[in-house]
Amino acid sequence: MSRQLVLDLPLRTALGRDDFLVTPSNAAAVAMIDRYPDWPHHVVVLVGDGGSGKTHLLEVWRQASGARLVSAAALGREPPDKLLETGALAIDNAPGDALDERALFHLLNLTRETGGHTLIASASDPAQWTVKLPDLASRLRALAVARLDPPDDALLRGVLVKHFADRQIGVEEPVISYLMLRMPRSLDAARAIVAELDALALAEKTPVSRALAARALQRMTEPGLFPEE
Repeated sequence: MSRQLVLDLPLRTALGRDDFLVTPSNAAAVAMIDRYPDWPHHVVVLVGDGGSGKTHLLEVWRQASGARLVSAAALGREPPDKLLETGALAIDNAPGDALDERALFHLLNLTRETGGHTLIASASDPAQWTVKLPDLASRLRALAVARLDPPDDALLRGVLVKHFADRQIGVEEPVISYLMLRMPRSLDAARAIVAELDALALAEKTPVSRALAARALQRMTEPGLFPEE
């Protein structure tokens, strides 16, 4: 069978509020984002596994609040008042491998003192972060947490359908059901399997079918294809 070369062109990722699918697995976290600026706390930590939608929600909140977005690894490179000059700050990938504990401690204090807001995205509960500064450890245990649970069936199905639609790929319902029974239950896996099916279908000029889905799923055992949680 002749194969068509497929150009590796980036796809635009929609980051608007309406593009985020809400189900019971993420409803509480979405409700917290939607409540801004009427938060019960000045600092909220968005906790969820890889591919749970943390980055998407962080960007939704950043757009709504005018917050600056920084990585946790960048804390300490600028003074806290500079980072909080808009009154809101979004921090991704916390705590990271090289957290400046004093910088984060001063930032948390300044957020509260100035009446600002900080949203932090992390894969783990802040009370479980390994920190050496006792005052920071105390602050972290007191932070409000908004959790993104593992995707339920409704969310996983919706994300699969959305990714196929974003790529303008027509897929029959049996293919969706086939994938859901056999793929890892993560949003990263859903994104990756749709990308793989798109590439296979384009290369071989064939519709997305259960047979093609089976081949794509078989590639899931190849190292590096699907992100680790």
